[in-house]
Amino acid sequence: MTLGIAPSSASLSTSTSAASANRLLEPAEWASAGIPLLRSPREVVSGLHARHRPKPATAIVAVLDPDERLLASASFTRRQAQADGWMFRNALLSQLRRVIPHDLRRRTPVRTAVLLYCRAGDGRWTEEDGAWMWGLRDACTLHGLRCGAYITLTRDGWQVLGEGRGGRRPHADSEPEPFALSEAPPPLPRTGGAASDVLRRAAAR
Repeated sequence: MTLGIAPSSASLSTSTSAASANRLLEPAEWASAGIPLLRSPREVVSGLHARHRPKPATAIVAVLDPDERLLASASFTRRQAQADGWMFRNALLSQLRRVIPHDLRRRTPVRTAVLLYCRAGDGRWTEEDGAWMWGLRDACTLHGLRCGAYITLTRDGWQVLGEGRGGRRPHADSEPEPFALSEAPPPLPRTGGAASDVLRRAAAR
């Protein structure tokens, strides 16, 4: 799969100041941000696709432990509005607060948040992708998490933007794979309390 920049509905001659006002990250900025590489991106994508069955305009935010096991995930539909990183940051932060406690007391983040966004079009970067990247990075900072991969899911397949890795399946129109072919659901936490109830509901999605 090739990585390029797709035309947007707005003018392609967006200035640097306008891009900053829209709160988005360009592909070069994202690639130089030191985002940790996923060891098994297809397993992560297939597992999230099987759990949430995303349709276009669906975002899935997931939190992984240091061994890349899924701790929690949540999906939501993007509202029809101008792509803006600040709004995306708030939406992601709201979902993270629902499904997993923050790690702000840690000096160094140990858990990583990744974002999979199912959308129309092909796998080339768009300004909407740039806004999601900005939002993910900022939401991770505010929740004490490492900022992980940003993945698009289109009719062409999936693409880890900024890495050049991708595949044809799953794609936006494909049926979910059985869990046995992707990744088994994470075990439910055994400890009690409100946080465990949140994680239990997240794992059930």
